[in-house]
Amino acid sequence: MTNASLHLKRIRLSLARSHDHPNGSDHHGYEFVAPLDSDGHIDAEVWRKARDRCIVRRFWAGEQDEIGKLVHKPGGAEYARWVFDYDDTTDDDDEAGYRFASHAFRIGEYVSIRDEDGDMHTFQVVSVEPA
Repeated sequence: MTNASLHLKRIRLSLARSHDHPNGSDHHGYEFVAPLDSDGHIDAEVWRKARDRCIVRRFWAGEQDEIGKLVHKPGGAEYARWVFDYDDTTDDDDEAGYRFASHAFRIGEYVSIRDEDGDMHTFQVVSVEPA
């Protein structure tokens, strides 16, 4: 087991309360693997060593699951961003995590993701387990 493997976590996000889902939804969300530091933040340095293991599965009721990768897009400290990329030949399908670099991925916390259509959705972290 490599040192990077020790930090990899499987994170599950479920859709939080919204207009269309007043009670949230366990049938809409993401499950992805990412290296987390001791504070629950994505560790970009460890990600570079284990990026091939950082996969994402998007599940959305009534739609086929999408499988992709967690990708760190360049832009410097202020403009770099984490995205879910389902096709590395285009940026059209990227779904960007809103301030993923500063959010702690702990059970009960909330994060937002901008989908490929540009709509922002809020999700709750429902599990964080060793990958």
